[in-house]
Amino acid sequence: MKPHECSFFVTFRFHRVLALSEHMQYRSFPYVDHLDVGFDFSKLRSDFNDYLRFGAFPYVAMLPKNIATIRDYIGGIYHTILIKDVAKREGINDVSVLESIVKFLCGNVGSPVSAKKISDTINSSGRRISVNTVERYMRALTDSFLFYKVDRFDIKGKQTLKTLGKYYIVDTGLRDMLVSSGGADLGHLLENIIYLELIRRGYKVNIGKLAEKEVDFVARDADGIAYYQVSASTLDENTLKRELEPLQRISDNHPKFLLTLDEYMPEANYEGIRKMSVIDWLTNK
Repeated sequence: MKPHECSFFVTFRFHRVLALSEHMQYRSFPYVDHLDVGFDFSKLRSDFNDYLRFGAFPYVAMLPKNIATIRDYIGGIYHTILIKDVAKREGINDVSVLESIVKFLCGNVGSPVSAKKISDTINSSGRRISVNTVERYMRALTDSFLFYKVDRFDIKGKQTLKTLGKYYIVDTGLRDMLVSSGGADLGHLLENIIYLELIRRGYKVNIGKLAEKEVDFVARDADGIAYYQVSASTLDENTLKRELEPLQRISDNHPKFLLTLDEYMPEANYEGIRKMSVIDWLTNK
């Protein structure tokens, strides 16, 4: 499939965002099985790291790997949408407050967020904004597809919960431009691109709640339900146990996946829970 032939894609106010397999096509790096003789895994991992850091706008994939050039391009898209679309449409005069909310959401990708917490944070800096205004601005950001709000779903009670939802940004390159945090939150960045891929594949996605435990994603479509846990690595025994436990507590027989970046033992099966490479999963392998 050529990049322009994709029938469903994630957008940031009509700017297309590529899937990993499409990104590699733009970079002239077709995906092949990483077990093939002579396969350059380091090139694949480098391309994936670029995808994670610099994002997935098509033109970014064709630019030289120059941080200043890439950020200038992404920044142009960001400011055009934020100021000419969101701010103008919502009648927002103080764009700096809107940007504060954007940066807060960027810094808390994959973590529970509330409008009150954002309001309290901004007010503590000396500016004043009400919870209702924060909620309105957050709706504007999701309406513009800069962020996606993901509600929690009570797996046992089979109902959607309206509190403590999470937000994922449409493009990780935008986040890298706005929030410099290095690789400290790699797990949350992986969650971000997994979430985008799930909705790209047509799933309705929620955060799974199971008593005090959490399942990263509950994905539903016409064919059924699948559960996903995402972790940068589960080579540490305690980490593996922590990531498997929520999935093990689910009593139904729907597919369960553990997605990681582990290069050692990238695939395994834990009593029906299938461990897979994030990169393989993203490229449909």
